[in-house]
Amino acid sequence: MSERILTAVAWPYANGPRHIGHVAGFGVPSDVFARYQRMAGNQVLMVSGTDEHGTPIQVQADKEGVSARELADRNALVIAKDLQNLGLSYDLFTRTTTKNHYAIAQEIFLGLLKNGYVFAQKQLGAISPSTGRTLPDRYIEGTCPICGYPSARGDQCDNCGNQLDPIDLINPRSRINGETPKFVETEQMMLDLPAFADVLAAWLKKQNHWRPNVQKFALNLLDDLKPRSYTRDLEWGIPVPLDGWRDRPDKSIYVWFDAVVGYLSASIEWAARAGDPDAWRAWWQDENARHYYFMGKDNIVFHAEIWPAMLMGYSGIGSKGGTPGSLGALQLPYEVVSSEFLTMEGRKFSSSRNVVIYVGDLLSRYDADALRYYLAVAGPENQDTDFTWSEFVRRNNEELVATWGNLVNRTVSMTAKNLGAIPAAGALTDADHALLAASREAFGTVGDLLARSRQKAAIGAAMDVVGAANKYLSDMEPWKLKNSDPDRMASVLHVALQVVSDAKTLLTPFLPASSAKVHTLLGGEGDWARMPDLVEVDEQTAAGSPGYSVLTGDYDTGARWESTPVPVGHPMAPPTPIFTKLDPSVVDEELARLADG
Repeated sequence: MSERILTAVAWPYANGPRHIGHVAGFGVPSDVFARYQRMAGNQVLMVSGTDEHGTPIQVQADKEGVSARELADRNALVIAKDLQNLGLSYDLFTRTTTKNHYAIAQEIFLGLLKNGYVFAQKQLGAISPSTGRTLPDRYIEGTCPICGYPSARGDQCDNCGNQLDPIDLINPRSRINGETPKFVETEQMMLDLPAFADVLAAWLKKQNHWRPNVQKFALNLLDDLKPRSYTRDLEWGIPVPLDGWRDRPDKSIYVWFDAVVGYLSASIEWAARAGDPDAWRAWWQDENARHYYFMGKDNIVFHAEIWPAMLMGYSGIGSKGGTPGSLGALQLPYEVVSSEFLTMEGRKFSSSRNVVIYVGDLLSRYDADALRYYLAVAGPENQDTDFTWSEFVRRNNEELVATWGNLVNRTVSMTAKNLGAIPAAGALTDADHALLAASREAFGTVGDLLARSRQKAAIGAAMDVVGAANKYLSDMEPWKLKNSDPDRMASVLHVALQVVSDAKTLLTPFLPASSAKVHTLLGGEGDWARMPDLVEVDEQTAAGSPGYSVLTGDYDTGARWESTPVPVGHPMAPPTPIFTKLDPSVVDEELARLADG
């Protein structure tokens, strides 16, 4: 039976272009998952957008001498184009500056307030002495007062996992300019997280299908739940919808609370653009719908704890009870799929230190599927992983070109040269049956792994089929059979072509562009793996942009997660390579680019 699957993808921050470390966590894994789920026959809604509010945007805009809106407009388009070129199949990739998003973010705030989960409180807030602007918690670092970690953030210590406030840090400093922040009294609206301690604990303990590190991390955070500031002294953000607050330029909804609402607001915008304004409800109000959230591990706290608390509170669930707001009771996450960190040549990504590879720069020189493959087989799925150019080139050349690409090329070339068309199978041997059976069985193995977001193991199992097919061809030596046993040669090539077709399907979620090429080579008709469209929206944003662009698309091509018989008799022509072999000199060239900065 078809299921509804919400693929909720972390919102890339729009203070600049995104680097490959970002898409390793939120981008490629979510698209692999969504493409598989569509092929498996499920109804998928994949949403996200650019996260555009907050102090870092304002700081960067000031450096460049432009307005925050102008900076967000520019970077939102750059990011959308990069994600389009990477082939990420968003049903809607939008922005947090839309009028729709402002309205939904304010509605969630008011629903929580009505149910008693938001309250006013005076606190000490950090400001920059040199600019007078608020410093976000994550832009303050210092020594953790609990474990002594020297680089704890103002909201959380990544070493011990405890929630913090900036005032708690020992020797706090601004990540923007290194100065010591000044703490002044300010009134904010607070989310009463302790009111959800019991319901969050009961819910989290049931999530045994989560990655163990994610569930354990989220449960550990319950030991130190504190109210979290829902608003900030911030001029670039969504206005607080309260009398005495809404017209104040120095008060806004905190960007983190704003951004997580985006999964819901983007779903609502998608429904409106699809011509059925209530279509989003099937994903958000049906208890059988499943929500999967994709992100890096630094986002666990907001997706495994704070966003669920917001959804509970809006729906009237928590120690204070309540009733659902106008949007109705809303579904909680089914799984929080968190990746670890990707480093680069042994160092943390850092734009300021030029330790960075921007997505757009990489895709201007290399195929999108080469990057997608690398991130699938060597990305930070369950442990921190290092990107190196030597490994990128090796995997491209040895695995994509010499293994999968070679299987496609040699099989299609031999068929085109010797037979001119896909042959029918004659009598099959035990070896033929064994390979075909292994290929068919891989759909169950790989599909089960993809459904559980075990993508490294999944692509490994798919490539095992490729390896078995290459060994089969080497063992059968069909090139020697043209004169001595042409019927056997035809049977061997038929079996090999069938397994190439199966492998193409198994690899489609990971390698959509090249899989579409193989689909065409084998006589497949129509689109196989569609790419997203960048669509201009002639509508002013809430921030005053005259229009904006979104990623969207119709991805229902009829491609299904199953073995489909190759079309016997279809003419075969000599193929062109589906992958590009990289010269080893690429490594030195790319390392030189990093050094030159």
